[in-house]
Amino acid sequence: MTARDAIGARTAVNRSSTARLLGDDDEFFARQPARRTELPDPEPLLRSLTHCIIEALAGARDLEQLARWVDDDVYRNLSKRVVLAARARRAKGQAPQRPAFSVGRVHMYEPADGVLEAVVMVHQRARSRAVAIRIEGFDQRWRASAIGVL
Repeated sequence: MTARDAIGARTAVNRSSTARLLGDDDEFFARQPARRTELPDPEPLLRSLTHCIIEALAGARDLEQLARWVDDDVYRNLSKRVVLAARARRAKGQAPQRPAFSVGRVHMYEPADGVLEAVVMVHQRARSRAVAIRIEGFDQRWRASAIGVL
């Protein structure tokens, strides 16, 4: 083995160990699930998230404000609904308005540690609605992985 071959072999070993340290290994750098005891009380988040969702669908709030609290799939689905709602308002000639509503009871169920499913009641003058939300704990905070507005 020549000196040049030895240097090349040593460089290859250093590159592979550096790649492992810098992020090729998802075990250390991926989102880490959190236990229920490590997470804050979910009810205030569920109430404010519901409030923001209803306002975003009404066109009174920018959907980007919710981005850090929801998964990518949830954000895409909400984005589609916001676009459809805006299109319907334009077709009727209505301007976006801040809706008058109150957030009612929150019904929670915990199917697994660090996973919570909830139904939040929203009361408006003409009707009541339900917002179903599934939140999961990752990196010591809650994040919505599914949202349905009924």
